[in-house]
Amino acid sequence: MSALLSVAGVSKRFRGLLAVGNVSLDVMERDIFAIIGPNGAGKTTLFNTICGVFRPDGGTIAFAGERIDGHPPDEVCRLGIGRTFQLVRPFPGLSVLDNVIIGALLHHRSVEDARARAEEVLRRLDLFNQRHQRAASLTLPDRKRLEVARALATQPRLLLLDEVMAGLRPTEVDRMVAIMTELNRTSGLTIVLIEHVMRAVMALATRVLVLHHGAVIAQGAPAEVVRDPQVIKSYLGAEEL
Repeated sequence: MSALLSVAGVSKRFRGLLAVGNVSLDVMERDIFAIIGPNGAGKTTLFNTICGVFRPDGGTIAFAGERIDGHPPDEVCRLGIGRTFQLVRPFPGLSVLDNVIIGALLHHRSVEDARARAEEVLRRLDLFNQRHQRAASLTLPDRKRLEVARALATQPRLLLLDEVMAGLRPTEVDRMVAIMTELNRTSGLTIVLIEHVMRAVMALATRVLVLHHGAVIAQGAPAEVVRDPQVIKSYLGAEEL
């Protein structure tokens, strides 16, 4: 079976800084794949390269068998890759529903159809009752889920989540984990997440890749990766065990 997302030898430099160096990974359909590592490891740069924000300086990126490296972000999104951002920035003056309708308009020409898609997504993210609130009035957990809802409204096959658990309390993390698990199970959604909350990584991920200074230092099953001495030394620390 071929990978849904295949990253082969991808590198990205910013002047003299190697932010991502020769990174390779394969994400299969229906996987939940986690990318972890310390701040500055190159995780978000890798996401931005996959999504077309940056053109890689080397290597290739393929999605569903099609080369996408060098494609602009709107084309990558239209092909079926949705993503969230570390800094959650909804349109604050618009309602929760209108924020999600904007994403749904990617594949729905009529506002009525986009609204129906948006309402379906909001129900799945437990935000339907807040649909008429202004986005600016939401709590942090609700803004995080709105960020996910906006990405889901574009009908992705692959969802890239950039630290959606950051700043959440353990009960809120568990709620988000349950939502992601259900989306993966019932919709077949493939998920790649950047995450520091190891509670979520261990609960969700089928495979984990660890970046450090832009390079892959470990990749494999979560239980194996968290016991890798190099991962413990560079990122987790002995207390995680």
